[in-house]
Amino acid sequence: MPDFRFTALTPGGDTVRGTTTAGSEADAIAWIRRQGNIPMRAEPATGGLLQTALRFELTGLSRRHLRRQEVTNLTRELSVMLGAGQDLDRAMRFLVETAPNPRVKSVLDGLRAAVRDGSTLNAALGRHPDSFPRLYVGLVRAAEAGGDLGATLDRLATLMERERALVSTLQSAMIYPSMLALAAIGSIVLLLTRVLPQFVPLFQQNGAQLPRSTQLLIDAGALLSDYGVLMVIGLVLLAVLARQGLRRPATRLVVDRTLLRLPIIGLLTREVLAARFTRTLGTLLGNGVPLIAALGIVRDVIGNLAVLGAIDRATESAKGGAGLSRTLDEASILPARAIHLLRLGEETAQLGPMSLRAAEIHEEQVRIRVQRLVALLVPVITVVMGAAVAGIVSSLLLAMLSLNDLAQ
Repeated sequence: MPDFRFTALTPGGDTVRGTTTAGSEADAIAWIRRQGNIPMRAEPATGGLLQTALRFELTGLSRRHLRRQEVTNLTRELSVMLGAGQDLDRAMRFLVETAPNPRVKSVLDGLRAAVRDGSTLNAALGRHPDSFPRLYVGLVRAAEAGGDLGATLDRLATLMERERALVSTLQSAMIYPSMLALAAIGSIVLLLTRVLPQFVPLFQQNGAQLPRSTQLLIDAGALLSDYGVLMVIGLVLLAVLARQGLRRPATRLVVDRTLLRLPIIGLLTREVLAARFTRTLGTLLGNGVPLIAALGIVRDVIGNLAVLGAIDRATESAKGGAGLSRTLDEASILPARAIHLLRLGEETAQLGPMSLRAAEIHEEQVRIRVQRLVALLVPVITVVMGAAVAGIVSSLLLAMLSLNDLAQ
């Protein structure tokens, strides 16, 4: 069984580090708890110098803000310690002592120093907007006002973990289709630039009249061989220009609206946006943030300008007492299921819990739709690759048959 390095908190508040042998990370955590300690970290101890080298983050030399996963881990650890009865200063000291790298330690040192100087935690977090977004700071501010910081951080960590899981679902599902598409493109380019040119001298020496399809493929291979690098550079420049263009609100709005109207991708995008919107809104309302303020914070986590416009109109409607769900329904952007649950939450004065329920449903819908999309993409890419290779081979065979006819 593998060894696991762990960091734990004793009932007295002291930090304990060590290693244990267990069948899995879950078993290692269970062993730590049986010892009467609170587990903070448990990770495989294998890897030696190679693992140490891989952990060294070169980007940390130039990046001063925290990654989202690092913020999630810190939030979870801080919520555990506050829930165990530790005061904020002692909990922050623990985070500084166990920081995984100098960059994280530097940020945590600054936060702890600000808190020790009399600043509130939310004010200290607000000084690092690249690391802690407005949603994070807003929830911490509401928690400090209500005296429920530990529980709020626990819910905030859950929110961030759910969002990370949603993104990971999309990324992981697209790995295989992306690799398959890359292999297909590479195979076709290899055939056109390396295999097919081997037969060109043979055709030229015999003066054969090549079929139109074969000549077209030979010309395509020559074009790739001569200008392939320039084509790649052009595509990179085009991508950079497109990215710059998307920073213009008018262009971005057109693209976002078009994305929502696409047959398959549009439905998946709507589900993702609905899950993100309802999860964030439900978490904010559950932590005592007023609806209008919550909608203002939700805007920061929605990346689609078409949805932002609908949220702005819904905010104005809510200010006038007309409700949230009706305006969102008129926008016809979010799925009908999300609108129905939001309306039910407004009618029963349970908007926060119903939003979280809607988030769970739409997160499950995202997983289902991603599975269906992958199930559709893989055979499509396979068939297209097979057809392309078959077309190249058949064109080559036609040219060889023309040589045979010429010899006879």
